[in-house]
Amino acid sequence: MNNCSVQSVVYIKTMNRIRGPLKKQRGASLLEAISYLGIAAIVVIGAIALLNGAFSSASTNAVNEQVSAIQSGVKKLYMGQPGGYGNLGNAVLASAGVFPSTLTPSTGTNAVTNTWNGAVTVTGAGATFTIEYENVPRSVCVNTITAGGSWVSIGVNGKLETALPVPPDVAATDCASDTTNSIVWTST
Repeated sequence: MNNCSVQSVVYIKTMNRIRGPLKKQRGASLLEAISYLGIAAIVVIGAIALLNGAFSSASTNAVNEQVSAIQSGVKKLYMGQPGGYGNLGNAVLASAGVFPSTLTPSTGTNAVTNTWNGAVTVTGAGATFTIEYENVPRSVCVNTITAGGSWVSIGVNGKLETALPVPPDVAATDCASDTTNSIVWTST
């Protein structure tokens, strides 16, 4: 062994005693970084799926609350009236303030639109009245009509259901469109 290599060995041993053995590399390798990004992507996708479900559930609850408020308001407004619901319409309900604050009638025409820009129409005929919602998404349609309520019947896309609450499999068939379902609730 020559003198230079002895000095190198002595130097390395001395430095190891002073600052410890050579430390391992810090940081993540490319493979680890890809793994972290993959896990993060899975978490984000899961969160988005849960968020979509939450929005659908919130929309269903909003529709059920709106329709129930209109039904209650109409019954209260027409309680004890001898002619039934013959002159019922959006204009009468707008002037009486029956529509919930989430469904504001347009000034002048009394046209009411829902969250999905579909028409909301309330009409009366004799002893019954109907509430119609247009452009209802499929997930909201299925969940709304299976909720039941005190309705005589519920019509979906022209198909009348009188056995209430509507079973989920029937609701899934009736709510055929992804975005443009029409629901008509009939009440006494």
